[in-house]
Amino acid sequence: MNELVKGKKVLITGASSGIGKYLAIHVAHEGGTPILVARSADRLAIIKEKIEAAFSVPCYWYKADLSNDAEWKDVIDQICYDHGSIDGLINNAGMAVFDLVSEAKWQDIDRMLSINVKSLFRTTHQLLPHFLQQGRGHIVNIASQAGKIATPKSSVYAATKHAVIGFTNGLRMEVENQGVYVTSVNLGPVRTNFFNQADPTGAYEKAVDRFMLDPNKVAAEVVGHLFTQQREINLPAWMNSGSKVYSLAPVFLEKAMERQFNKK
Repeated sequence: MNELVKGKKVLITGASSGIGKYLAIHVAHEGGTPILVARSADRLAIIKEKIEAAFSVPCYWYKADLSNDAEWKDVIDQICYDHGSIDGLINNAGMAVFDLVSEAKWQDIDRMLSINVKSLFRTTHQLLPHFLQQGRGHIVNIASQAGKIATPKSSVYAATKHAVIGFTNGLRMEVENQGVYVTSVNLGPVRTNFFNQADPTGAYEKAVDRFMLDPNKVAAEVVGHLFTQQREINLPAWMNSGSKVYSLAPVFLEKAMERQFNKK
């Protein structure tokens, strides 16, 4: 249980399925008010209905395409107007298309940059002054272990998550003495529909099936640390240990893990 969540309003992007859906459920379970954003209005409406029935807390949702910066800016403005005080932000929305850079479509590259990086920067930039003014708040950025170790066919995706981790680390130092917490969540593969788009062949998902994280458990871990001073959440722990080895001996690990790295 995390009593710190009770009565708090938490904005969650990418909330219509996967980790985002479970984040909303766990926030509500702890007595918080989830504010959900995604492209699928139908899914969001169902999640809202089920959360309010199960936990007797209000739940709100907004439809937005986060790859459209102008649209997303307007939606954030509307959320701030409707709710006044926002206590927490979980930048969860993200996507990937696994491809060799030489074979990638520019629209896929542009969409990854727009959703994984630009929309996260946009949301944080608009809400941060609000958090600083009230002297409290928590920004949680869902990154990836790919942001620590890049692999073939995920060059662009890894670059976006490198950007998220770098942004998160710098921002944390900027606001750590002003009452605002900033956390990065660095995940290995999670059992969600993420891979339906990232690798439609299903080959990579099959290759890493035994390593897949449960999105419900991931969300519980994240919500359990909301409104606490947590630098990083790294799951699974053994994969994070690998990233530490990589930082010390990248050539060794790339050779040792070459077969695994090329399973996409």
